Amino acid sequence: MSTSLTHAGAVRSGPPVDRTHQMLHAPLVATLFRLAAPNVIGLFAMTLVIGYDGFILGRLGATALAGVALVFPLSMLMIQMSAGGIGGATTAAVARALGAGQAEDATRLAQHALFIACVAAALFMAAQFGVGRAVYAAMGGRDAALTDAMAYANVLFGGALAIWLGNVLAAIVRGAGNMLLPSLVLLGTAGLHLLLCPLLVFGWGPVPGLGVAGAATSTLTINATGAVVLAAHLLRREGMVRLNGLRWRFRPDLLRALLRVGIPASLSPVISNGSIAASTAFIGSYGLAALAGYGVAARLEYILVPIAFGFGTALTAMVATNMGAGQHQRALRVTWTGAAVVAAITGTIGVGAALAPALWMNLFTTDPAVRSFGGLYLHIVGACYALFGLGLALFFASQGAGRMFWPLVGSALRLIVVVAGGWLCTHWLKAPAATFFAVVALSLAAYAFTIAAAIALGRWQR
Repeated sequence: MSTSLTHAGAVRSGPPVDRTHQMLHAPLVATLFRLAAPNVIGLFAMTLVIGYDGFILGRLGATALAGVALVFPLSMLMIQMSAGGIGGATTAAVARALGAGQAEDATRLAQHALFIACVAAALFMAAQFGVGRAVYAAMGGRDAALTDAMAYANVLFGGALAIWLGNVLAAIVRGAGNMLLPSLVLLGTAGLHLLLCPLLVFGWGPVPGLGVAGAATSTLTINATGAVVLAAHLLRREGMVRLNGLRWRFRPDLLRALLRVGIPASLSPVISNGSIAASTAFIGSYGLAALAGYGVAARLEYILVPIAFGFGTALTAMVATNMGAGQHQRALRVTWTGAAVVAAITGTIGVGAALAPALWMNLFTTDPAVRSFGGLYLHIVGACYALFGLGLALFFASQGAGRMFWPLVGSALRLIVVVAGGWLCTHWLKAPAATFFAVVALSLAAYAFTIAAAIALGRWQR
């Protein structure tokens, strides 16, 4: 990518900042953990937010849980596209530019990434108010559950710009090698959410309770707060990337450089969340209790995503910086080391959930039918969470390498397995829910093995 960013008159910076030098030359494992540690700590706060939302909304009953479960795939799609798709492409592009000594291009890439964020936020908002109700109805939303889904989604997607700007600004900061500040912002805003969410959901004193819409309002508030803090950091004069350091000038080559990785990286979560949406629709055919139970159980997967993201953003920055500097073998060593760590962490959580699903399910609901369906899901799918984490880690590393074809193939294969297997289970075989849950587990394995095989066979070199 460094050659694609070179242009007439480009100014190469002086020696790379200390963070860039460490990513290129410091001991690999120690550097990976040093970069990942603040991310994991900060994203643990995001993990708490996801679980906490389920806990608060669970107090409203199974209908609220079912309604939010309908929106969850699309809301997480937006988060994954902004943080891991376009955001990951932004981190990789900025890191590669700095690794190649092109500080001016790094700043202009950041400016173009924010432009993309504004356009994408507008598209999500338009989609919600245009076809949102039809989408949730097609996924099995009915009556009160559909009403709750719309109440939550109208607020969340109406303020999509706050989420997009917050995540892309954090990606720019990480691309410059600063993993600590975005993590501190996550910790601070998570603390705010712990207080604000129940206040807005249930109300207190003069503050009226907004129900499920209150949780979405709290989410937007903390994202907007984080965006302001990160923007202030990037406006400083002494930073390697300064948003106001260069006058805005449209550069088609930089936009292409971002979208070349960002579009396939964003398509991957589109397809992955399409798999989740398809799963939601198939599970809806087993009844409201099954839908609510799946919504609670699958929420654990969305907690695994931030854990993988914590190491994944470090992988993206390290791989991108080393690729930009021509150190391909070191980039591969970073990839496999990070993927093994993430697989071990997510696998441990998955085995725990599979052996004792009540520890998770009982946090959110007292309904025995909901607990039963969710527990069955975790019994079967939880055992494959190591593969889920492996695939996610390799996805982030592929962003750093600028090689997104095979992660996209892996995501497509996951969707095919879910749709084909789900249709066979629910329409032809009339199989019990356990059979379909086995199909979901198989789809996670197909995703991970596809990406791993491509990297092992040297597809990054082509």
